[in-house]
Amino acid sequence: MPKKSKPPKATRPDIPGYGLPKSRKGLLPWKWADDRLRKSKQYWLATTRPDGRPHVMVVWGVWVNDEFWLSTGRTSRKARNLAANSHCVVCNEDSAQAVIVEGMAEVVDDKTRLEPVFVAYQQKYKMDIRGMGEPMFRVRPAVVFGLYEKKFGETATRWLFPEHKDFERKSSPRTARRRTQRKP
Repeated sequence: MPKKSKPPKATRPDIPGYGLPKSRKGLLPWKWADDRLRKSKQYWLATTRPDGRPHVMVVWGVWVNDEFWLSTGRTSRKARNLAANSHCVVCNEDSAQAVIVEGMAEVVDDKTRLEPVFVAYQQKYKMDIRGMGEPMFRVRPAVVFGLYEKKFGETATRWLFPEHKDFERKSSPRTARRRTQRKP
């Protein structure tokens, strides 16, 4: 398991019409988002079906070293969606202090790499998932939003993960189809 890197860059989200300040004053610290992602018991996972329709499901998971980890049945709708399009969104359970993670999921099966995740999962849920035989997905964030409802106008924050800067450029199957259908 890699050690935590430096905190991601905090910026203002681009939300036209909401009157957000242009200054950096009031931006939330990364620790604010990290704490909420670690402490949330349940999360919302949004994926996209192969035909383009959205799918959202509540899941258990753990936030370890700036990555979200979850397990799901290999033939579940979530797993099939992620196999077709790895782009996804993970949200903590508290919408009043919301943390929204946009990233890409991948299956990790290296037992050495998974051991700290298994330990975190067992501590959090009192359940050992080592022998379940289902895939473990890692969601690596590209951009994270922090939205604190009571102070939204002052504190709305977007964190950018530079190591995943190609996230926006990676195309989904639908985008790839549109590109191939364009006329020269």
